[in-house]
Amino acid sequence: MNEFDWKNLIDPLFYINFSIDGVKVGLWLVLFIVFAETGLFAGFFLPGDSLLFLAGIYSRELIENFMFIDNDLLNVLLLASLVAIAGIIGNTVGYWFGAKSGYYLYNKQDSFWFKKKYLVQSKDFFEKHGGRAIILARFLPIFRTFAPIVAGIVMMEKKKFMLYNVISSILWSFSLIFAGHYLYGFLLEKYDIDLKEHIELIVIILVVVTIVPVIYKFSKKTKEEEKDEDTIDL
Repeated sequence: MNEFDWKNLIDPLFYINFSIDGVKVGLWLVLFIVFAETGLFAGFFLPGDSLLFLAGIYSRELIENFMFIDNDLLNVLLLASLVAIAGIIGNTVGYWFGAKSGYYLYNKQDSFWFKKKYLVQSKDFFEKHGGRAIILARFLPIFRTFAPIVAGIVMMEKKKFMLYNVISSILWSFSLIFAGHYLYGFLLEKYDIDLKEHIELIVIILVVVTIVPVIYKFSKKTKEEEKDEDTIDL
């Protein structure tokens, strides 16, 4: 089994290359992470977008221990489909959890695993964008975790939720996995650039690209609250 370090929790390659007694189980761990990000509200700190992009780069290594297919496109299609299914199941569990325990969450004290402010901000995001929030949230860390829970709390119609759930999961998994896989092949073939030698840079870029909108949203919300407080004081 791989030697564990707490820093590994935010390292996508740790999950992809994970093995137990020499048996690679990276695929199952990737699927669990995708599920946990929305199915378990504690999954907000786990790598999401960067994990899928790198999964696309390492698609053959992930799939070959599950089902060997001597066709590049089918390998990527199978991987993206499995990830999409894991995402759909995760969102569904998140929705069910929100519907059953909304009152409890709003009264729960903050801890390392749970931050009430994320729940409140996700609720505001959901109210502003409606059903589209399920799709948009898939591409935004933190919101991705809490959007289905909030959908359950506000009792969004199940059929409507499942429609957005399936669409968002397919868009998210297929776009990132295919982007990682084919960008890797293109750069290697045309410019002899091996993205596997620049994993840390890729992760940093993806984290910055995905986290900036979240930081902007949070900072904007904070400024609006401060402005409201100043108005009340006056």
